[in-house]
Amino acid sequence: MKILSVNAGSSSLKFQLYEMPEEKVLISGVFERIGINDSFYTIKLNGEKQEKHVDLPNHKVAFEKLVKELEENKVVESLDEIKGIGHRVVQGGTYFDKTVVATEDVIEKIDELSVLAPLHNPAAITGIRAAMEVVPNAVQTVVFDTAFHQTMPEENYIYAVPYEWYTEHKVRRYGAHGTSHKYVSRRMNEILGRTDTKLITCHIGNGGSISAVVNGKCLNTSMGLTPNAGLIMGSRCGDMDATIVTYMMDKLGVSAREMDTILNKKSGLLGVSGVSSDSRDIEDGIKDGNHRCELVQKMYVRRVLDFIAKYYVEMSGCDAIIFTAGVGENSISTREQIMDGLKVLGVTLDPENNNTRGKEIKISGDDSSIPVYVIPTDEEVMIARDTYELSK
Repeated sequence: MKILSVNAGSSSLKFQLYEMPEEKVLISGVFERIGINDSFYTIKLNGEKQEKHVDLPNHKVAFEKLVKELEENKVVESLDEIKGIGHRVVQGGTYFDKTVVATEDVIEKIDELSVLAPLHNPAAITGIRAAMEVVPNAVQTVVFDTAFHQTMPEENYIYAVPYEWYTEHKVRRYGAHGTSHKYVSRRMNEILGRTDTKLITCHIGNGGSISAVVNGKCLNTSMGLTPNAGLIMGSRCGDMDATIVTYMMDKLGVSAREMDTILNKKSGLLGVSGVSSDSRDIEDGIKDGNHRCELVQKMYVRRVLDFIAKYYVEMSGCDAIIFTAGVGENSISTREQIMDGLKVLGVTLDPENNNTRGKEIKISGDDSSIPVYVIPTDEEVMIARDTYELSK
């Protein structure tokens, strides 16, 4: 059965087509700059990449181009071969704790929750609508980033603000990256050969979150009502004193919307370093002796350590720590610095194994009190698995 995994952004559309249940990737790619000048897309087929520059005024046109590529490359002979299309949605609120079929009622709820994810949920709806038009016979499903975190106990998701904010305005911790945390925690359980585990999953990239996962279920996570909570990220500030917001609004004379932009798009690595929101550029700056790059890297590592320590105590121990996503999978120096800070817990590093990028490997020493792994995330295959089950 052919299943298509889709991740629609405001101006992009990522996809992978699988043969299920074998989980074989038949074709993958990304459409970029949709609705913007100089749009293009990249296709990866049989190990070869092709880039094509075409006009992509909207997501429907992108889907039409995608379908044309599938047919011209004989990946499918008929669109009816695609039995299911799974869509990633960031915010599912308290409505959804699992993947569901994309009915009109579901789409309305996704739209209602757009206020909590204004950049992501509307784009996802656009992608769902486009897929329904272009591939009408496929089962359309929705996989939520927040669903995995719905197992958190009340004391971990309620904020210490007037309780009516929760009951009347849905203010609570939702988390994000749930599909990734779910994938790497399941994979870690496979490696350990058991499911009664206490895991700390570190999804650290341009956006980042850390989760405590007990027996396969989320106990706590670092992101909050929105993705701008917890860790220091590429351009997001993460946790900070809330009063800074009103203090600096007065000082700068900016609106609430302008302050939101500053905290989400001009802070984090970018804000402190003044160089870039990209971890690789920060590492280059450190090599050049840039003090602000050195400073923000220390801050970044410290924040990661804060959450690992917090969850270690909350779970009364830990069976494994997992690094994943862009920084977690590829930054050798960041992993080393984090693990150096974990020496107090008896964690040791295998420098040779850590000197790798983008592959599954144990990077802790044989004498380490806690095994530490790099597990490349695969959100697309998680989407495909859930969609396959619903399409059957």
